Amino acid sequence: MGGKITIPFLFTFLMFMKTLGTLLKDPKFRSLLYLAVLTLSVGTFFYHRVEGWRWLDSFYFSVITLATVGYGDLAPKTDTGKIFTVLYIFTGLGILLGFVNPIGEYIIDKRFKMMEKNKIEGKKSENKFDFFGYLERLREKK
Repeated sequence: MGGKITIPFLFTFLMFMKTLGTLLKDPKFRSLLYLAVLTLSVGTFFYHRVEGWRWLDSFYFSVITLATVGYGDLAPKTDTGKIFTVLYIFTGLGILLGFVNPIGEYIIDKRFKMMEKNKIEGKKSENKFDFFGYLERLREKK
């Protein structure tokens, strides 16, 4: 695969950008975005100053820590860095999840509306992401 961008990735990325553009019109979502950027900035600045990491490494560690990925390639060495990381995870995880959650909800609601429209018009769902009618059954539970 190398450096090639696949069509599904491009489609997903464009859908994400369109969703982000729509959600940015909501002041509450914008506040969550600013809070998420501030949280990542604080973590990046802290790790750069206290741990002596490069800016990119500091940003990378901040993102993978709050996303709970934690590859293990970087870890704080100082006691101050370790204590900050514990507090950073407890506060930052909630903030990051609060930012990501509305994006997922918007995308799912949009798909439900499309499925409902297709159902009314008598069209069969062409949603290639609706494996085994899972989204349809989930919608019926709501």
